[in-house]
Amino acid sequence: MKLKDVFKIDLFLLFTSLSLTTIGILFIYSSGITSMGVQNSDEWSRQIVWASIGLVFMMAFAFIDYRRLRDFVVYFYLGSLALLLYTFLFGKLVNGARAWIGIGSFGVQPSEFTKITTILCLARYLEGTKRKPESFIRFLVSCVIVFVPMLIILVQPDFGTALVFIPILLTICFIADIRLRYIVFLALCIGLTGVLMVLPIWFTYIREDSFSPIMLLVNLKFIAAAVAALGSIGAVALAGYLLYRKAYFFWIVYVIAILVFALGASFASHKVLKNYQIMRLSVFLDPNIDPQGAGWNIIQSVIAIGSGGLNGKGFLHGTQSHYRFLPEQSTDFIFSIFSEEWGFIGGIAVFTFFLIICLRLVKIMRVSADIFGASIAAGLSSMYSFHFLVNVGMTMGIMPITGIPLTFMSYGGSALLSAMIGLGLAQSIFIRRFEH
Repeated sequence: MKLKDVFKIDLFLLFTSLSLTTIGILFIYSSGITSMGVQNSDEWSRQIVWASIGLVFMMAFAFIDYRRLRDFVVYFYLGSLALLLYTFLFGKLVNGARAWIGIGSFGVQPSEFTKITTILCLARYLEGTKRKPESFIRFLVSCVIVFVPMLIILVQPDFGTALVFIPILLTICFIADIRLRYIVFLALCIGLTGVLMVLPIWFTYIREDSFSPIMLLVNLKFIAAAVAALGSIGAVALAGYLLYRKAYFFWIVYVIAILVFALGASFASHKVLKNYQIMRLSVFLDPNIDPQGAGWNIIQSVIAIGSGGLNGKGFLHGTQSHYRFLPEQSTDFIFSIFSEEWGFIGGIAVFTFFLIICLRLVKIMRVSADIFGASIAAGLSSMYSFHFLVNVGMTMGIMPITGIPLTFMSYGGSALLSAMIGLGLAQSIFIRRFEH
């Protein structure tokens, strides 16, 4: 570490992250105020402690040469996997998910830090194999690196956190010059799986039509027959491609592989999804099917945001939060409280801060001295963007409730600390952008 490095840090990243963290602390404080004006929570003071620790970690990582981490990222990654497994087996059960380890009221969520170690490991692997940019094996190994922690987190179960790994994988693979057809294949598989998973829920809970042909998507015999038929066609097309090397044979195999994957994965999802997760998807499609139950969160959140108007009701003058209409208001629905009290103008300010962070990370990615640094910055940018878009979309009712916190603002030490470490790595890349 050199003293002159202090003057090389990205002030935009520093200012925006500290601003969002400060706003978060203010509204965590507001979320603890009752309708009688009594503060009944100490979450805000805990968040100040975590923010202070996070700032120290951010500056520490900023002054550590990120390139020195190359030789250790595999150990970080394997260590985080071990912690995930330990958490799954022996962790604390909180809100239906075994995602925490700790003693008493103090807990750590290893999955938050696993996102950072996975970004580092994936970036390191893709840098080491950059001489084979079109290799399918390169893409396959990248998927394994990401899907292993993602699957462990899924079985905890923590569906929201697991989803974050998908944009990380797609973004870093794109930056590392993985063939676009592989990236599009994976994106289409995931997207079509989501559509086929939601359709039976739509017809069952919204249309109340359990006899629709769509319900065949949850019928094992139909799925097996469809996969067998598609597999036979795909095998013939594959043989044709190997014999004649015609492009149309390849694309037939490509499309069939997507269909087979989506059918199988969507069917499996209905077998592993918990009832509360199915209801979350149902009320996302129509909150009014259960307005006093699963749809309550979305309805109250939309009311809170809408009631804020242009300027908001003023700090500590919100009603939805102080009368306890909003659940999880210091974590998942912190943006709802914020919008109620600071209105549309405040919401635009938060949008702007997150936009600045993502644009600065893209800038750091472009000026990075190596692929390793560029991939880290790309992964971080996709992670922060996904958290923001899904959380804010969730509070507005345009995204399903997944339990993803709003980075920097939601209450939670693990999430805040991992976010600060991520920005510390970005600062390290920025400081050394001219060093080759």
